Amino acid sequence: MNYQILIPARGGSKRFPGKNLYQLGELPLIAYTIEFALKSFKSDIIWVNSDDFNILNEAKKMGINITKRPQNLADDETPTSEVCKYQISEFERLGIKCDALIILQVTSPFRPSGLIEKCISIFEESGRDSLFTVTDFNKKIGFIDRNFYFPANYTPGQRSQDKKNEYFENGLLYITKVEAIKKKLILTENVYPYIVNDISCFVDIDYPEDILWAEFVLNRVYNKK
Repeated sequence: MNYQILIPARGGSKRFPGKNLYQLGELPLIAYTIEFALKSFKSDIIWVNSDDFNILNEAKKMGINITKRPQNLADDETPTSEVCKYQISEFERLGIKCDALIILQVTSPFRPSGLIEKCISIFEESGRDSLFTVTDFNKKIGFIDRNFYFPANYTPGQRSQDKKNEYFENGLLYITKVEAIKKKLILTENVYPYIVNDISCFVDIDYPEDILWAEFVLNRVYNKK
């Protein structure tokens, strides 16, 4: 299959202004995801899609492709599926072959080595239309309504180890066939859930305080490898 790698990176962020270029350790945040992609693929199939010229310039400095997205696809309400669909239309305009898109989020700067290769192998063997990474979730959760608490995934008194296994979407990697993306889907009904249990799954930078945990993981785990 012909794959292209897409790194969506919007310039604006109300919760964390300047997030994608924030200096994490020695690199801007987006550089971690770009470097990860470059370890598995040549630069000519890696794309950063952004509305921000500073982000696009950073991507150009690292030698990968860029796509300037229109402003109507750069607000807080724009779903990633719309950005992916626009990117596919750009591939078609440029005559670039793409059977499936590999999507890497900037907010997940750390990933296990070899993750892309493993996911592509499973994706092709499965015959599914999409794949995404998930992580074990062993917490007891519930909801509160009018100051009453209602367990959502357990019964009162039940031990955590006796619960049915649950998983959360960790945001490390997505693969989706072009036909599904054209329908504005990233996760299809037959999506394959690839389980990844790694400390990287718990680093997701949406707020400034998330950087504290990212710096800890960078210095105590990744800088010592």
